[in-house]
Amino acid sequence: MTNLKDRPLIDEPLKRQLSELYRAEDRHYHNLGHIEAMLALAEDYRALLHDPEAVEAAIWFHDAIYDSKAKDNEAQSAALAEKDLAGRTDAERLSRIAAMILATSTHQLPSFDDAAAIRDASLFLDMDLSILGAEPDAFDAYERAVRREYAWVEEPMWRAGRSAVLKSFLARENIFHTDEFRQRFEPQARQNIARSIEALTG
Repeated sequence: MTNLKDRPLIDEPLKRQLSELYRAEDRHYHNLGHIEAMLALAEDYRALLHDPEAVEAAIWFHDAIYDSKAKDNEAQSAALAEKDLAGRTDAERLSRIAAMILATSTHQLPSFDDAAAIRDASLFLDMDLSILGAEPDAFDAYERAVRREYAWVEEPMWRAGRSAVLKSFLARENIFHTDEFRQRFEPQARQNIARSIEALTG
């Protein structure tokens, strides 16, 4: 009998299945490029991760369900992860993965008891927000892509809503949870966000 530990959480058939979801035509930012960028960061910081496979699973599933008109994308993505990963790992690990996915709705840390799990979740959430600290051209392309995903929102409502989201990040003591990401991305993220808010409210 195969031990659960011996079976990869994310195998090639599952990657193909999820990749199809991320290739949907209405995804301009929350697509395979976003997943690949996060996976590259997970590889960069792999030595800091307690359970890199669980983080990889959370990356693959966190935007699997994405409808810009829906309010429960994260919950639906977490439910899909629990369904598709059932039988591949134990219940406790599966609930950790689901909790990390759910946390992307607010980017506040899940209430784990385990310091290693909190550290993994911190790095995972920081990977998801790393685009905020990208070079200005890449950040501007991200902002345009997100606007295309919300093309159905009228411009005045978009400007008000988007600037409110960006202001909430700027109001935080730290945008990123970990020292590693603060050092690498925080100063540029604050510049990018401030510039975007100015453009939206000008």
